[in-house]
Amino acid sequence: MAMTPETIIRMIREGIPDAVVEIQDLRGDGDHYATLVTSAAFKGKSRVQQHQMVYAALQGKMGGELHALAIQTATPDGQ
Repeated sequence: MAMTPETIIRMIREGIPDAVVEIQDLRGDGDHYATLVTSAAFKGKSRVQQHQMVYAALQGKMGGELHALAIQTATPDGQ
């Protein structure tokens, strides 16, 4: 069962409350997404740590209900 973009956005925002989340369905199949997550919580963290925060917010759904998610992260000031 695929996840909806709204569910993905909600989960990321619950895990990273100040997150601004943009999402795109890459294939139109509800199974392959790309997202840009912007949050001040990423400041001072490596790209790997930022992605780990997004994965943690998705509560283990990656690889199961959510087959593929390309993640880009940023801070509000662009760093």
